[in-house]
Amino acid sequence: MTTNEPLIPTHGGYRKLKSFQVAQLVFDITMRFCDRYIEKRSRTNDPMVQAARSGVQNIAEGSKASGTSKKTELKLTNVG
Repeated sequence: MTTNEPLIPTHGGYRKLKSFQVAQLVFDITMRFCDRYIEKRSRTNDPMVQAARSGVQNIAEGSKASGTSKKTELKLTNVG
């Protein structure tokens, strides 16, 4: 990351964020784990998959929302 790059990439650049990449990896691994070790009918399967999916979605939605205003961006980054 160069000194000229913003902390949060401009609208839509969330796929380059390490947090998004890790969240995507966690989702992929969770899906494989659930497919292999947890029965589809188990009450554990759905919450695990939904939690992993929401991590990915939250980062994407937060990035898109940050494009609307600086106030939203500051709120999302927990600054101010």
